[in-house]
Amino acid sequence: MSLDEIRARVTQAEADAGRAPGSVTLIAVSKVQPLDRVEAVLAAGQRVFGENRVQEAAGKWPALMDRFAGVELHLIGPLQSNKTRQAVELFDAIHSLDRIRLAQRLADHAQERGASPDLFIQVNTGEEPQKAGVLPGEADGFIVECRALDLPVRGLMCIPPVEETPALHFALLARIAARNGLSGLSMGMSDDFEQAIAFGATHVRVGSAIFGSRAYD
Repeated sequence: MSLDEIRARVTQAEADAGRAPGSVTLIAVSKVQPLDRVEAVLAAGQRVFGENRVQEAAGKWPALMDRFAGVELHLIGPLQSNKTRQAVELFDAIHSLDRIRLAQRLADHAQERGASPDLFIQVNTGEEPQKAGVLPGEADGFIVECRALDLPVRGLMCIPPVEETPALHFALLARIAARNGLSGLSMGMSDDFEQAIAFGATHVRVGSAIFGSRAYD
């Protein structure tokens, strides 16, 4: 499927949900994709990309940013505390804030720089033990803690369990965001982004539908 087709589906989903055109940001998830595929999507005009690992992004994106103006980079994978300084310098947004120690490290580095990436708190809506994220029952308190650190919390992120209906998780995330006055909802991937848009997603993370199957070593 082409980038133009995905963009058209996003636009149609916005219209179907009564959303304003352009209210949803399409994040092209470029993790472990061959460089030629990433360059082709850049050449087609896409400028917002998502990466899972700080180290991979650091090895790939600085050179690409020199060649393609206006790139916006989002970290959508787990962030280790020892990678926070590098992440703050490289990324425009981080979607995986999920623990207070990480919040404190991000606040320290942001204060040093005088600027911070936009932050999304990851909520483990399925309460899966193997998955990162704040539990839904602890999300309100964690949002308060992050705001007390003067962090720019823009919204929430979730990855629904693969065996469950994603709509239930999108609705839960939207409720938590609404009661905390957060407008950003990072939810929806290649298989369910249209449904996520219907539930208020502001950022959808689409990889394989744009790039094709990932090229793991």
